[in-house]
Amino acid sequence: MSDTVIGPNLTIDGEITGSDPVVVEGTVKGRIATDALVTVAQNGHVEADVETPQVAISGQVTGNIVASERVEITAEGKMVGDIKSPRILIADGAGFKGHIDMDVD
Repeated sequence: MSDTVIGPNLTIDGEITGSDPVVVEGTVKGRIATDALVTVAQNGHVEADVETPQVAISGQVTGNIVASERVEITAEGKMVGDIKSPRILIADGAGFKGHIDMDVD
């Protein structure tokens, strides 16, 4: 399984679906639904709802996240939106505005 990289000079407006890991270095607007890790790189921008097992945020995300396993916002990451996931890590220095639901049902 290889990563699908959205390069720093690309903007995708629409829906991304699939089973491979996705690395966002550019901009994605719309929706991301994958069966693998979604990584938002330090210069990446996501203006989308994300549904995936795991998300790692080092860039900026505006939208809601539903992750069946884990969400991590690094110290460089910024997020505005709601998170639903059983495991959430928000590093010291990270930016977050929204609601968290850790209901494991």
